[in-house]
Amino acid sequence: MTVHGLPDEHEELRQWLFAQAEEHGNATVEVAGDEFGAGYVFTVGAWRRFGVAEAVAVGLPDGMGRVLVNAYVARARAGERFVLGRTYVDFFQETPVVLERVSRGHYPEFFGSALLLYPSGDFPAVQLIVATPQGAWPWQPDAPAGFAEWQPVLTASGAPESWTPGADGP
Repeated sequence: MTVHGLPDEHEELRQWLFAQAEEHGNATVEVAGDEFGAGYVFTVGAWRRFGVAEAVAVGLPDGMGRVLVNAYVARARAGERFVLGRTYVDFFQETPVVLERVSRGHYPEFFGSALLLYPSGDFPAVQLIVATPQGAWPWQPDAPAGFAEWQPVLTASGAPESWTPGADGP
């Protein structure tokens, strides 16, 4: 056991997360997909370093999630503040991206190791949701089959909650 009361391997991970956040502004953690769900990528340390919500991207092709969450942190670090429900088309060659608040009920699954830096779980988190290249969102009835399962919306309801789709958001 260590000073923080964590097993050695958890303390090593906590120290790595802390060091990455200090050196780069955030650590980026990637979790591979499996038979139970899509892979995802999330940040750790952006809240601590810059006062911006940690970010997660779910179900994107290999490498794209890392690019997206790191671009989000870089832009936030430069002073940009993002609006939930607003469509951003400048992350990926005009492919729409929207941000939604993540329900704390999803923190253990999608931000598990972030809890080593924030043991109380007291940090904000957003999901960066990416539309299909044709502009379909996971919650839309015309979205490709399985899209909503591959890129679930991490709110309590599983649908956008910070805005009304089609009214004041995509």
